[in-house]
Amino acid sequence: MTMVCLNDFEEYAKQHLSKATWDYYEAGADDCCTRDDNLEAYKRIRLRPRILRDVSINDTRTSVLGMEISFPVGIAPTGFHCLAWHEGELATARATETVNTCYIASTYSTCSVEEIAAAAPNGYRWFQLYLYRDRKLSEQIVSRVEALGYKALVLTVDVPYTGKRRNDIRNQFKLPPHLMVKNFEGMFQEQAGSQEEYGIPANTLDPSISWKDVYWLQSLTRLPIIIKGILTKEDAELAIEHGVQGIIVSNHGGRQLDGVPATIDCLPEIVDAVQGRVEVYMDGGIRTGNDVLKAIALGAKCVFIGRPAIWGLAYKGEEGVREILQILHDEFRLSMALSGCRNVAEINRNLIQFSRL
Repeated sequence: MTMVCLNDFEEYAKQHLSKATWDYYEAGADDCCTRDDNLEAYKRIRLRPRILRDVSINDTRTSVLGMEISFPVGIAPTGFHCLAWHEGELATARATETVNTCYIASTYSTCSVEEIAAAAPNGYRWFQLYLYRDRKLSEQIVSRVEALGYKALVLTVDVPYTGKRRNDIRNQFKLPPHLMVKNFEGMFQEQAGSQEEYGIPANTLDPSISWKDVYWLQSLTRLPIIIKGILTKEDAELAIEHGVQGIIVSNHGGRQLDGVPATIDCLPEIVDAVQGRVEVYMDGGIRTGNDVLKAIALGAKCVFIGRPAIWGLAYKGEEGVREILQILHDEFRLSMALSGCRNVAEINRNLIQFSRL
């Protein structure tokens, strides 16, 4: 089968992963309205191309936090890559290193931060962090990733509690015995046998997390801190007041609070509030190079893909993730050229027409 677009990989993954694994990756919260709207929202946005601009040469490169990447698409933090492919996050890390873009490694990885760093020693990596009731867990992993050369911390702030994902409850989703949240290997032995939620004991996440914890995190590390999970201009303003170096506009792939807007619909108000003081990124619903173009035009510095990376893994491991990124790169370059943009700096809001639906 020739893989032409990301939907082809999705179809393959759906046919070849177990039902419980597919349901876990595909899950949204409650009625999945937000998960589905993340995709539909792009179809409401139209492009205003400019013509006769000499697009014989076009350049997709951009930078994030001062690091040049090959194009403005990175890999979002997603858990349990070994469910999709036996090498798991090692394959993802190698693919992003080859393509020269950014990989945000998840706390909930089935390979450790050390294994990921060793698999792709020259890769550009950030680390996604949750805060736990036992702050020592968070402290330990921050010092590990800083020592290993990860370049930023991505603090996920939209999970004081886990959203209700109905199929995971129906399937009684659990990691198979041969897999674990590798970053916490041996750390929960005293709680062995307790109720588990996504590979760690239930009630480990700290619902008391607040803005003061951003200051606490800054006291631990010299790494830049990026906040993931902002959907309003008010919280974007507070993030800047608290000294963060980046914002990821994210609704957790529609897996947390159902009924919030699609991320692409939240992006303009946050970009307008931030006014260039920090970089703004986004995830959610990116499936084509056209989607990437629209997000960059609306002010995102870079976008991140979650589920498509999993589909690439399920198809062919490292090679599959590389193919996913290559397809998005080629589609983005073509959409840029057909819109009259020769480089990423020429992409701006003049390109966008919101359809009147």
